[in-house]
Amino acid sequence: MSEQAGRLGSRTVLNASLILAVRVVSRLVALVVVLKLASHLGAERYGQYATLIAYSALVSVVADFGLSSLYTREAARAPGRLPTYLGTLLLGKLPLAAAAAALLGAALLSARLGGLFLPGALLLALTTYATLIRNTFYAQGRLEFEAVAILAETVIQAGGIFLGARFGQGIAYFVWVYAASYGFTCVYSLLVIRLAGLAKGSTGVDGQLLRTWLKLAFPFALGSFLTNLYFRADVPILQHFRAYQEVGWYQLAYKPFEALQFVPLAVQAVVYPLLGVYHQEPGPRLAVAYGRFFKILILLGWPLSVGTLLLAHPIGRLFRLFPESEPSLRILSLAIVFLFANSCFTAMLYAIDRQDLFAWATGIAVVVNIGLNLILIPIYGYLAASATTVVTEAAFSVAGWYFVGRRLNLPFVRLSWRILLAGLIMGVVLVPLAGRSIFLSAPAGALVYGLGLVLLRAIEREELDLFLRGLRLRR
Repeated sequence: MSEQAGRLGSRTVLNASLILAVRVVSRLVALVVVLKLASHLGAERYGQYATLIAYSALVSVVADFGLSSLYTREAARAPGRLPTYLGTLLLGKLPLAAAAAALLGAALLSARLGGLFLPGALLLALTTYATLIRNTFYAQGRLEFEAVAILAETVIQAGGIFLGARFGQGIAYFVWVYAASYGFTCVYSLLVIRLAGLAKGSTGVDGQLLRTWLKLAFPFALGSFLTNLYFRADVPILQHFRAYQEVGWYQLAYKPFEALQFVPLAVQAVVYPLLGVYHQEPGPRLAVAYGRFFKILILLGWPLSVGTLLLAHPIGRLFRLFPESEPSLRILSLAIVFLFANSCFTAMLYAIDRQDLFAWATGIAVVVNIGLNLILIPIYGYLAASATTVVTEAAFSVAGWYFVGRRLNLPFVRLSWRILLAGLIMGVVLVPLAGRSIFLSAPAGALVYGLGLVLLRAIEREELDLFLRGLRLRR
């Protein structure tokens, strides 16, 4: 095993645990903050805010062009060239960010939201630069610095939004707050990279490298665009056919679902560089890591699907969702387990240099998503958007499993049947508790699920030992 693989591998479990813990805190705070924002703005204005965010996500692909993902992989493989990589991309992304801002302006004008262009464009640019720069921490396995950035962003966003709600601010103010938080991350990350010696040597700019990487990154960009399309296209379609109120109902229901996305994404961000290194080495390490990665994501995602499905009403009361948002949340819960599994397939396709197959898998999901939304949203509104999200995630799971399977077989039945059974047992226990307080039903469900995993021996001793050893690791 190479020195780089050993270095990243020795930190993987600890890094995943650290980022997961920080993300739990930040996402819980962010969820509370968004609920406060929605309550302050009301369904219609919150729908307008959500539309801005959806358009920004769609055009952000132009601003990044897949370069951040490529940078993470290549910086993990060749850390000595990191200064040149980073310097080249910091300059090279300027025209991309300008082009993305122009597209955002056109989209906002079409939605009668032109007054939000300036803060929206700044948020777009700062977000894409923050993503690029902080990926250095993932490539180098130094997630303690990322943890600080996440917590700082959370504090800035929470403080700004609660102040804005208190003093009756409009939509633009809250967009400025988010932009400020990502601006801080850019400055902080650049300082840490320099002071901690993560980019040793002088930062250079390599025009030939940029041209080469733009070609290599195109599959990443296409995959990212298609991913954003099937995650976000429902909002513009819903906004076109229905009132902004329905956008607000749907997007508020989407927030608890969206808040869970950080779990697979946090694990994926840590495991992905290691998978990329294993791909370049002989032996079974990649196949073993693939199986364990899939298993842990199913283990985490399945009980969340079952629990949210059965406890949608108490969850809605806890988070003070709009009453119309609860049925949407119940439908969306069915997509959670697929969402988790998809992080595994995405990371694997990137790690084995098959970004083209990721683009195909995402394209299949996009066709399903846009087709169903265009047919069903004019008739059934925001509930159709919720159901289409479930079908889309399932379609990607099937396509991703098939494409990765052309290189590595995944014995998904053997890996997951005990986990699925434990979740179903938990569901049986939750049915009579669904009308009770979430503070009673949720812990009871978690306890039953945990006991089910133990009794069914869903977790092997070797996997548990690996996890416990990882928690004891020190940098």
